[in-house]
Amino acid sequence: MEKEAAASGAGLPGDEGEEGERSAEEPVVSLAEVLAESEELEKEARAVLGGSDHERCSYSQGAVKRQALYACSTCTPPGEEPAGICLACSYECHGTHKLFELYTKRNFRCDCGNSKFKNLQCKLFPEKAMVNPANKYNDNFFGLYCVCKRPYPDPDDEIPDEMIQCIVCEDWFHGRHLGAIPPDSGDFHEMVCQACMDRCPFLWAYASEIAAEDQVVLNVEETEEKRKENGIDNQIKTEEEKAAHNNEPSTSSASECSEQTVKKEESTCRFQELKAKQYVQKNRATFWPHNWRSKLCTCKECMKMYCDLEVPFLTEECDTVLAYENKGTSDQEADRRDPLMDTLSSMNRVQQVELISEYNDLKTELTDYLRRFANDGTVVKREDIQQFFEEFQSRKRRRTDRMQYYCS
Repeated sequence: MEKEAAASGAGLPGDEGEEGERSAEEPVVSLAEVLAESEELEKEARAVLGGSDHERCSYSQGAVKRQALYACSTCTPPGEEPAGICLACSYECHGTHKLFELYTKRNFRCDCGNSKFKNLQCKLFPEKAMVNPANKYNDNFFGLYCVCKRPYPDPDDEIPDEMIQCIVCEDWFHGRHLGAIPPDSGDFHEMVCQACMDRCPFLWAYASEIAAEDQVVLNVEETEEKRKENGIDNQIKTEEEKAAHNNEPSTSSASECSEQTVKKEESTCRFQELKAKQYVQKNRATFWPHNWRSKLCTCKECMKMYCDLEVPFLTEECDTVLAYENKGTSDQEADRRDPLMDTLSSMNRVQQVELISEYNDLKTELTDYLRRFANDGTVVKREDIQQFFEEFQSRKRRRTDRMQYYCS
């Protein structure tokens, strides 16, 4: 039904002239396609923001486990101390500034307006401490990434390459600078860079069992027979197996993770069992499949080792970027009403077709407008969007005036 209505738009009265020529040249999408694409874009945006509050500064929450973060090049340029700001402050306090999108960092507290900002006070939460000593920073806060310390996108780099984030240091790396060819993106879940593998050599014992070898990710789910052959305790189960045993839902794919996870202390140290086998440490990054963290030993000695190496988060499934994205998606799913559907339900067929035609115009012009920002690698500000819609409305009025002139 929607496709027929959209297709019939080309023959509606009053479509002759400039408007008729544009309708004939540009493809017309169906209402179903409009809604599907809009929903997909909205879902991606929610995932990237991870449920971060766009109105209130996150400082009062302390060190947030994960949140959307930005760095302001205008306030803290290279040569100054690095600083990070939350989503709400990026809108309210730095709306006209040049920002670097940091995606998400773990256990970070918003710096906006503290001593690192010489001439700016936070508008949302001005009562901040001078510094946040627990925050960790890297070159990403100055728009530089990877071992090559280059910006992204890099105007001087003509080689198409995927950027992959290390889940330990949280820096981003070009695939060609990892010391190994990354598997297909669907074949691995997380990556640990070469430097972090050197800092956490215990991971090599696990890599021989569950990580990628020769660019192929091994299956985490081992058969009981293979476990016996490898001398691995049969009682070690994945989180899904534990959940099924207790008739409780699995937390590995849940959108939220409990702040306090009670782990059963293992009777034997799995790391020592794996360490007793022969394995090779290589000068390369490693790639890990889903649920690999549940395979790490959680005995007392190993937990102390993780804390000494400052990587206790590796045992937490809720630390994963997937859990962060799922939280952003699920937080806004409940009880959502679609205002577009409410509007369309009150329109007749001709009005629906006209609305779709207007949407096509808006979609084309907005896509072209935003592409300039994407090519330049700059963040879209509130003022940019306001300017676009003012110009769009102006162009729309001029087109409407010409149509009225032709019809008079």
